[in-house]
Amino acid sequence: MEQISYAQPNPNLDAVFGALADPTRRAILAQLSGGDASVNELAKPFEMSQPAISKHLKVLENAGLIDRAIDKQRRPARLRAAPMADAVAWLEEFKKFWTGSFDQLDDLLEELKQGDT
Repeated sequence: MEQISYAQPNPNLDAVFGALADPTRRAILAQLSGGDASVNELAKPFEMSQPAISKHLKVLENAGLIDRAIDKQRRPARLRAAPMADAVAWLEEFKKFWTGSFDQLDDLLEELKQGDT
């Protein structure tokens, strides 16, 4: 079996996975996939304060998953999907492992079926 390397090609990968680990932050990213939004707009679906939403936005910003612009008195957030592409690429390596494992399991099951007849 091929050895899987745990070296991270992107040093920001821990921050991306950490940010994505929280369901509120994932929901915020889903909202932002529809376009830019202010803190007030992002807070509407949640039962939490604007400061709490701002903390989530700060985590997303530190992970590089959003940008915050200054538009007069608004600070709209904008989705940045590139860091998620790095996370998907890292996960794809494990897809190769699971695909190979499932193929081996299929072969074993087929072999066991042949032995029963």
